[in-house]
Amino acid sequence: MARSGPLLTEVQWKKIAPLLPKPRKHRKGGRPWIDNRRVLEGILWILRSGARWQDLPEEYPHPSTCWRRLRDWEEQGVWMKVWRAFLSELNERQQLKWSESFLDGSFAPAKKGAAESEKPSGARGRSGWWWSTAAGHRAGRPRQKPMRVIADKAYDSDPLRERLARRGIELIAPHRSNRKKPATQDGRALRRYRRRWIVERTNAWLGNFRRLVVRYDRSLTIYRAFFHIACFMIVLRRVVQ
Repeated sequence: MARSGPLLTEVQWKKIAPLLPKPRKHRKGGRPWIDNRRVLEGILWILRSGARWQDLPEEYPHPSTCWRRLRDWEEQGVWMKVWRAFLSELNERQQLKWSESFLDGSFAPAKKGAAESEKPSGARGRSGWWWSTAAGHRAGRPRQKPMRVIADKAYDSDPLRERLARRGIELIAPHRSNRKKPATQDGRALRRYRRRWIVERTNAWLGNFRRLVVRYDRSLTIYRAFFHIACFMIVLRRVVQ
C-alpha cells in the first residue's frame, strides 16, 4: 500500500498526543525513545493496509518497535483510554444518544490460529475469533441503562428479553421465521429496527481497517489493540469536524 498522504493530521495529533504516555528518562541512559507520533503512524499503516509487519516502509520506526508499543499500551489500557476520552468529548457536546444501544457481531478468521485459552467454544473456535461491538462505550460506568437494545433476529430469545426486561431494558429484535412460540415483539416497536443501519455502518467503517478483516496475529492482545485504535480513529473523525 503506497502512502497517499499523512496518516494523522495536525489537528488529530493534537487531540491524541496528550493522552499517550510520556517518554521516561533513564539515569543510566539507554536507547532514545522513538517519537510517539512516528510509532502510531507506523501502527496505523499496518492497520489500514493489512500488510505484514516486515512490509512496514522504512520511513516509519522499526516494526518491532511499533509492535512492542502496540502491545504494551494495550496491556496498560492506553488505547481504551484514548477511545473513551473522545467518546466523553462527544458526550459533553450532547452528540451521543445513550437511550438506544445497537448490537451486532462480526467474524474474523484467524489464519494462524489462536492460543488455547483465547478460543471460543464450538465450531467457530476452530477457525477464527468472534468479536462483538456495541454502539458506544462510556468513560466509566453509565449513569443510566439504555432504554432499548436493538438487534437482528439472531438475538430473538425469550429468556434474553426477560432478563433485559427485569433490568428495565426493552429488546427490539424481529422474530425468527421458524419461531413456534406466540409472538411477543410489539410491531410498533419494530419501527425502530429500521435504525439498525447505524451499527451496520459502524461495522463497514471497521472493515476499512484491513488488519481487522483477517486476524493474522496469534495474540488476541494485538488484535484487540488494533480494534481499539480503529474505534478511536472513527470517533476522532467526528471530534475534529
